[in-house]
Amino acid sequence: MSEEYTPDIVSIIDEEGKEHIFEELDRIETDQGRYVALLPLPETPDQITEEDSELIILKVQEEKGETYLCPIEDDEEFAEVGAAFEERLSELFDFEEEE
Repeated sequence: MSEEYTPDIVSIIDEEGKEHIFEELDRIETDQGRYVALLPLPETPDQITEEDSELIILKVQEEKGETYLCPIEDDEEFAEVGAAFEERLSELFDFEEEE
């Protein structure tokens, strides 16, 4: 029996009420909290090859039984979490340094 890949799809509604669809690539938990690495899914097939997608890293926060994905405001926290995801996902992706 072969294992079929089924991606974890996440739908996020932004502050303006617009829906964004992502594939969840990985999750990690550190002393500072829980985090997810997401890859934006293209809205149309034409967008698949137009440009490389950027990895999105968000912090998971719980409030009154609801789960929210929030940007990481602290630069040091973001660098630490980003490095952890980069190490874990390096076999799947070619990471380029931003200038």
